[in-house]
Amino acid sequence: MVMFSCDDFVLIDPPRTDLTRQTVFTGNETADAAVADIYFQIGNDGFAGGSINSITLMTALSADELVNAISWDNNYQQVNDNAIIPANSLITFLWEDIYSCIYKCNAVLEGLDASDKVSQPAKQQLIGEAKFLRAFSHFYLVNLFGDVPLVLSTDYEINQNILRNSSANVYDQIVADLLDAQNSLPDDFSFSSGEKIRVNRVVATAFLARVYLYMQEWSNAEEQASKVIGDLRYSLKTNLNEVFLKNSSEAIFQFHPRFGYPGDLSTFIEYGFRLDQDLIDSFEAGDLRNSQWNLNGTSYKYNSPTRNSEYSTVFRLAEQYLIRAEARVQQDKIQGAQDDINVIRQRAGLEDTPSIDKATLLLTIERERRVELFNEWGHRWFDLKRTNRIDAIIQSKKPQWSITDALYPIPEIQIQNSLGMRAAQNPGY
Repeated sequence: MVMFSCDDFVLIDPPRTDLTRQTVFTGNETADAAVADIYFQIGNDGFAGGSINSITLMTALSADELVNAISWDNNYQQVNDNAIIPANSLITFLWEDIYSCIYKCNAVLEGLDASDKVSQPAKQQLIGEAKFLRAFSHFYLVNLFGDVPLVLSTDYEINQNILRNSSANVYDQIVADLLDAQNSLPDDFSFSSGEKIRVNRVVATAFLARVYLYMQEWSNAEEQASKVIGDLRYSLKTNLNEVFLKNSSEAIFQFHPRFGYPGDLSTFIEYGFRLDQDLIDSFEAGDLRNSQWNLNGTSYKYNSPTRNSEYSTVFRLAEQYLIRAEARVQQDKIQGAQDDINVIRQRAGLEDTPSIDKATLLLTIERERRVELFNEWGHRWFDLKRTNRIDAIIQSKKPQWSITDALYPIPEIQIQNSLGMRAAQNPGY
């Protein structure tokens, strides 16, 4: 496996399919490069790279954010119509790429555990990063496909017949990995030359806040989000055009644009994916997010002419305010929730929310998440599912909608090749 990311990291000679532990884990630099390679795969044309194969685009098409305009590829139209077949190449790519990243995380964890050549401080940091990235990968699997195989080993004899695990078990492992990462990772970005392109303790905390929200552990979600919001190194940008700049004060974690542009091609005009009119209509009059992030019906959050001053932003502070707002509402902390919502609304040039009760505040948060986080990391698609709003929203828009469409199909090739998955297809496929 070729290990590389930025110019500072070491290149390893063995082929990408053969992770040679004797070579990789003989020192800090080579072990570091092994972890850097996982970042590269995920964030540069991988499942989270924002390309036309990515989660960002697939979920935006599945939800009510983007409309497909690529007539030459029926795979996109299937996703847009919520009529996906198990042989769909886009869904197969997501499944295979995510599990490929999980395999690499497990290989790194096993290699570090067996090595006595990597220093203890470096080993601790790298283990934290690998566990975070494994949790990140499992998080998207479980939200896209439901119950999925929970892969914690590189042992092919175990993995070739592995069964699906319940979503609850997968979430338990995600939390365990993130808690370990939180305890293992440094607090700053000194190990990544001061840039926010590798995860630290704050990133793990931000992700824990999101995961606890999805698990409906409201007090834990509020606690973790408050830790991030209270960190004075992070602040909302007053200028919306500066939100996605590299090392923005709002950014918590970003992917480095390897090829000179942020990996978020769903924001590119030339690919022809148009904003859904329902999304455009959901903006209030005077909302700066509409005037600055919507360019004639095209998502334009990343708008640098040269695309080399913006990084693909994975976690940012605005989400943490919205996480805490929702967690507070669910605990009947109405004033605190209003305060968090108003921070986001004021930045967008809007007046404070008039919502004063739990039911209307939850709908307000749903709308704020929609217009603040559109075309980012599957938020809208996952929000509709986790709040049990997907049938009401999507069926009214797409008459062919079925309740089983909320989960993507397990790829046909996986069903065919794994004995443990032969009778494990999602309902409706």
